[in-house]
Amino acid sequence: MIRAIVTGTGSALPANRVSNADLAERVDTSDEWIVERTGIRFRHIAAEHETTSTLATDAARAAIAAAGLEPDQIDLIVLATATPDQTFPATATKVQAALGIDDCVAFDVAAVCSGFLYAVQVADSMLRAGVHRRALVIGAETFSRILDWEDRTTCVLFGDGAGAIVLEAQDDAGGRGILSTRLHADGRHNQLLYVDGGPSTTGTVGKLRMKGKEVFRHAVVNLAAVMGESLDLAGLTPADVDWVVPHQANARILDATARKLNLAPEKVVVTVDRHANTSAASVPLALDVAVKDGRIKRGDIVVLEAMGGGFTWGAAVVRW
Repeated sequence: MIRAIVTGTGSALPANRVSNADLAERVDTSDEWIVERTGIRFRHIAAEHETTSTLATDAARAAIAAAGLEPDQIDLIVLATATPDQTFPATATKVQAALGIDDCVAFDVAAVCSGFLYAVQVADSMLRAGVHRRALVIGAETFSRILDWEDRTTCVLFGDGAGAIVLEAQDDAGGRGILSTRLHADGRHNQLLYVDGGPSTTGTVGKLRMKGKEVFRHAVVNLAAVMGESLDLAGLTPADVDWVVPHQANARILDATARKLNLAPEKVVVTVDRHANTSAASVPLALDVAVKDGRIKRGDIVVLEAMGGGFTWGAAVVRW
């Protein structure tokens, strides 16, 4: 049976690291207010010359190197983003060109904070079908470009960054690889988390708008449920989980979701304090941190999960 194995991870962050104190000089807020409500202490903000594609390319290069490959060995690129460089063409094609890959399938996926999970399932399905051998799956965002810096309830929550993994189709995976994925969407909640612009409505990019309390409530319920579904599908239970790598939106959501599944807090990879919410980039960024610092080891059961605007949400179970 063909199974998609993670062979490399990588990440990239803008050099401009902004603390809560730095932000308080621009916005009516404070370090204490932000930390108490979100757990965030720092975020990275893209400079003028940095874009979603440049961050994505840096993360991609790191993931390809970690996999021991050359760029021309990649034959599929799926890039999750809500902040593309252009309306079209796909930002994935800019990454393809920057990597020097002459020809491969390359396209974007738009599912906001759940985008990386959606991209993982798309790539996994294409690899299992035997159409491709190696896929580069990327989550990359420059959310700072769509924030309303006058709205302190949202602008303090987000940052910029990119993360990537390489998936490889293997016939004899030895039990490793992506064991299950579950995805959901419910468009009835559009007005709880959205951007108030777009090409076919306002002809503008728009700014992010969010009703935080309602999003929090849905997030805890939906994330706990989809994690349970993905574990059931893999024939596992929460007791089998070594690590949960969640979407890094808010420390309170991470804690509440872990409690709902009776997971020990120390099993949850948390980077929201240093990266803030990087939307589709947050799961692969956190994953790369936990792989690089040695927490995630060969054979570990890892659950990836996220929820974002739409609403969209999903989870994947991986045996590392």
